[in-house]
Amino acid sequence: MPNLARGEQNPAYRPAFHHFLCVATVDRGKRGIFDGAHRAMHAILEWSENGQTRRARWRSEAGLAVPPTLDVVDDSLSADAAFAVLTDGQALLWRGDWMNARQLLQALTRRIDRQVAFKADPGDMPAASFARHRSTQGHRAALLARLLVPLGPDYKLPLRRAQDVRLACREAWGKPDGGNSVVALRELLAVISAHEWRKKGVPVAAVGGRIHPHYGVFSPLRGEYIDLVAQAPLPLACDSAFDIGTGSGVLAAVLARRGLAIVATDLAPRALACATENIEKLGLTAQVQLVNANLFPDGRAPLVVCNPPWLPAQPSSPIEYAVYDPDSRMLRGFLDGLAAHLTPGGEGWLILSDLAEHLGLRSRAELVDWIEKAGLRVVDRIDTRPTHAKAQDRSDPLHAARAAEVTSLWRLGMA
Repeated sequence: MPNLARGEQNPAYRPAFHHFLCVATVDRGKRGIFDGAHRAMHAILEWSENGQTRRARWRSEAGLAVPPTLDVVDDSLSADAAFAVLTDGQALLWRGDWMNARQLLQALTRRIDRQVAFKADPGDMPAASFARHRSTQGHRAALLARLLVPLGPDYKLPLRRAQDVRLACREAWGKPDGGNSVVALRELLAVISAHEWRKKGVPVAAVGGRIHPHYGVFSPLRGEYIDLVAQAPLPLACDSAFDIGTGSGVLAAVLARRGLAIVATDLAPRALACATENIEKLGLTAQVQLVNANLFPDGRAPLVVCNPPWLPAQPSSPIEYAVYDPDSRMLRGFLDGLAAHLTPGGEGWLILSDLAEHLGLRSRAELVDWIEKAGLRVVDRIDTRPTHAKAQDRSDPLHAARAAEVTSLWRLGMA
């Protein structure tokens, strides 16, 4: 491996080149991050290795472009040399030991964190600090995503001491297509982690069991918003509810445990599959109907619940749409359509953190104005403080905003 600082050459270092070929036409109706993800998931890497031309599918659910250069490396590579190559814009395809690859990623993470560590400027406005934090995190993720690993036609890792990742990959990406592929080690580890969470589940007292999140579906680790829905007083004569954007199905399950018949909606196939599995495991299929819909199902209900993404910012990958709601589109869509889907005397429950307000991304006045313009009124608001670890982590660059955060259940009725 070359020491780029000194220009030295190691005979064991095997440089490679690649280019990519787009093998599918992008749907012209798709734009932005989904467009990029579609292209990235349908591109082919081609490189030279040991005198042979190799080809493999490029996998990047984050929509990362095919890297401009690719070097094939193994256990002879040092962390310092790898760091120099990555920061120079090259990608590294790992052919060594699996456990050594994971250790290398940890070493690279420490070096990158020292290089790109975000330091809050006391003079920054909250929105500017958040934007710089997001930029720093994006740069960090892009650097780490340049360490790549190969996968065989059945998702098998062709590396020494490799663990069996086939089931985890099938859960995340579906049935293998029979070809070799290349993926960022960091993304593959996220797939493995999601598989472990799906296997063991997240205990949720309010559903009387566990919720098993799927890859790409928001995990209900923050229990305070679940407790709000479990404890808030139901509207009078309420026997049914809509759960808008159900995700893992956790809130649908909570409301079903309270004796209601639920229609739960989502547009994402992964979310609907995840919610279906969880509802079945909890024995609630007779009470919960899952519907593929953009926000609202047909009809009206005495209770309509929505827990939209809390931060009005642009996601950097499709998976981040569970966290970021560009221009508050889902929030505003829920508010604008709520009155048309409530029965007389019914309520809409909006579960929302005020973190966006503390970050300067949305004001309380804007939220109240949207509620009023939608022909709604605030019946009540129930507040709670988050208990997750970041709220107490003073080293977190966003600690001041997180420490002040309040999660609320807004009970909304027709004006």
